[in-house]
Formats: sequence, structure tokens, C-alpha cells
Amino acid sequence: MSVPEGRSIINFAVAVIGWGKGGKTIAGTLARAGKKVAMIEQSDQMYGGTCINIACVPTKALIHSAEIRTSNDFNPEYFARSVERRDTLTGKMRDKNYAMLADLETVVVFTGRASFTRPTSLTVTAGDDVLELSADTILINNGSVPIIPDIAGAEIGGRIHTSTTLQHAPLPEHLIVVGGGHIGLEFASMFAMYGSEVTVLDKNSRPLPREDEDVAGEVVHGLQGSGVRIVSDANVHRIDQSEDCVTIQYVWNDQEQQVRGDAVLLALGRTPATEGLNLEAAGIDTTDRGAIKVDEYLRTNVEGIYALGDVNGGPQFTYISLDDNRIVTDQLLGEGKRSTEDRVAVPTTLFTTPPLSRVGITESEARAHGLNVKVAVKKVADIAAMPRPKIVGDPRGIIKFVVDAEMDLVLGAALHHVDSHEVINLIALAMRYNVTSTELKNSIFTHPSSTEALNEVLGMI
Repeated sequence: MSVPEGRSIINFAVAVIGWGKGGKTIAGTLARAGKKVAMIEQSDQMYGGTCINIACVPTKALIHSAEIRTSNDFNPEYFARSVERRDTLTGKMRDKNYAMLADLETVVVFTGRASFTRPTSLTVTAGDDVLELSADTILINNGSVPIIPDIAGAEIGGRIHTSTTLQHAPLPEHLIVVGGGHIGLEFASMFAMYGSEVTVLDKNSRPLPREDEDVAGEVVHGLQGSGVRIVSDANVHRIDQSEDCVTIQYVWNDQEQQVRGDAVLLALGRTPATEGLNLEAAGIDTTDRGAIKVDEYLRTNVEGIYALGDVNGGPQFTYISLDDNRIVTDQLLGEGKRSTEDRVAVPTTLFTTPPLSRVGITESEARAHGLNVKVAVKKVADIAAMPRPKIVGDPRGIIKFVVDAEMDLVLGAALHHVDSHEVINLIALAMRYNVTSTELKNSIFTHPSSTEALNEVLGMI
């Protein structure tokens, strides 16, 4: 795909860098509206974006395979079959995502690395081939990459992994997770169910420090019940690997400690993937943390250039990238009124087993802001009107609501139980449309379901 010297560059109405949720969705919308669109993706293994190839979908497929096991013995063969199932699923989704854009008459797919040459021009490099193109509008949607900490020996390869590479590594007998955030705890939970011994080294004073202690305590109790060992206040300063094992040196309680394992997962978050974009050539501003700086309409400081998804430094969730698409689509095809300020009660889920889902503020945050609130909290095992978790054999967890005492509106909720990732969406919707806790309490829900727990828990207020 080299361009001969003197040949003019290829012109498009829109160029999209990265096949993430926001980028691929808006590319299809604009193409169907008659716009000539260039979709640029650096790898044919990433058509469809991070979510379906290396993150949300494949990891949840592995978690599901772990959850349906009839035993918790160490079984590398079962794990290998689970990875095969994962790969089959992601392969089909990748092919479907490619066809959804490549089959559109006004979309041209380029597989290579994009780099700015001017505010309206890009080069796309694939090996020795270089293609030049220009676009009136450029959408940057190339996501994020794992953070590699400044720790001696923290180099990916061999027995040291990111959340991407660990999915295809041999099942470790002992996995050491560096980092106690969402990615670290999710993988810790999953690999423990596959029979691995798991140790989590977390620099925080306790896991999930942003959660109320009673909620975090239930999650930790569940993890420990699955065999996960969590070491808080652990400051890792060296990683050494040999042919037989990997050793981590860390400081705990002012004492030098070490732990040996078969594999290490570095799970210290992700950072915007701006390296190699040559943003300086386009004059695009970035934040101190390396994200592309945008306003509430996702516009960069350069006219015609937008940034969607993880690369703009916002919440790193696929559904946020999808909403970014709505905002930019409104800018390009609509009235231009939709913005990030419209987002209210955005839910999140940590996919441990059972999952922890939350929306809004915690009790601690409400008290710190001097709000007059009522709190309803109950362990799942004690909720009589919630047989669903007992039916599926996992009655662990806790449900907690924070409600405005005067207005009776839900300010926040934490759900740690079977199906919480579904129930939280109902609560978030209720919060957006000012449905009172009394209305939720008196609503009619299907039986037996996890949702009907709202009748009993909110009845405590």
C-alpha cells in the first residue's frame, strides 16, 4: 500500500483511528449517512476493539467457564479448553465486526499504525508500506494500554504478564497479582476458581478503598473463601524471574518480604495509548497523565479532531465509549447539544464471583458531604425474599442503599451478589428519572429473581 512519490494523498470526509466501541459505531453511522470513512486499525487481531478481543468479552467468557466448573482442583486441561472457547467466541465477533464496516460501500479499512503529519493529514504504516490520507474530521479512538510500573524487573515476557498475555499463558499453580484494583481482583477471583493459588499484593491499606468498609469486607471475604490471599500495604520494589519461578520482593510492615510463584500479573491500571500518534504534528494538547485533552463535547483544541473512549482520559468503560459516540454523532449530524455533562448515575461492575456492582455515592461519601441520609444494608444470605442466589448455589454478598432522607431518592447503591450486574442497571435508571426508593420498594418484580431483593432491603428504610 505504498504511495508513489508525487502521488496525491487519499481524501476522506472522516478518518477514525482505532476500532473501539465509540469509533466503530460512529464510523458505521457516518458511512450510512453517505460520508466517505477511513477506519484505521493497527492489527487485524483487534478488529472490533479491545472489548471483544482482549478485555470485556474474552475475560467474562473465561470467568463463566470457571464458574460452571464442578470442582476447584488445579486443572490446566480445563483451562486450556476454556481458552479455546474464548478464542472461538472472539474470532467470530472479530469477523462480524470487520464485516459490519468493511461491507459498507463508503468505508475503507486500513490495517496499520496511524500517525499525524498535519491537523488534517495522517500516515498509515504497515511494515515497509506507507499510505497517506487526509480527512476533514478525525476521530481518535485507539484506547489504552496496560501500565508497566517503574519496578526493577517489571518487564513483560516469560513469567511476567499483562491482563492480555495472561489469558493465553499456561495455568499457573501460583499466580501473584501486583495491584488490587478492578483488573487485579477480577483475575484473582477467576484464576482461584481455576484452581490456582493466588496472592494479591496491594499497595493500599485495604482492598477497594473507595467502597464502604462493610461492602469491601464482603468482597474480600468472598475472595478469601475462594482461596485468594490479599496482602495490603505491600510495596513491591523488585521482580526476578528464572526458568523455574518468579520472585517478588516487597516491603510490608517495614519488613522485607518475598513471595515466589509461577506467574505474575501486573494489574496497575491502563493509560491512554497516545504513543506513536505524533500528536505534536497536529498541535493536539494532552493532559499531565498523557490523555488527549477534550472539552465536554469531546472536541480537542484542534478544530475537526475529536477523541473518544479511553484515550481522552475519561472512565475506561466500553459503554462510556459508546456514549462518546452519541456525543460526537450529535456534533457531526445533530444539534450539537449532547455532552459529557448529561451523564448521571453511571453504573460500574467488578466481575468477581459474585460480582460487585455500584452506582452513585457511598455512605462514607454522603456523610463526608454532610448529607442527611438513610441507609439500608443487608447480607444476601439473610434476605428472605431473594431466593435466586440460593437456587444457583451462591448466597454470598451484601446489598446496600444510600437514600436522601428528605426527598426519598436513591443517592447510591452497592450490590454484591449473583446477577448484580443486571440489577444495577434498573437502579441507575431509577436514579436518572428520580424514581423514589418507596416506588422501587413497592414495585412488582419477577420471582424468583435477584431484583426482588429491592422489596425487602428498601423496606428497611
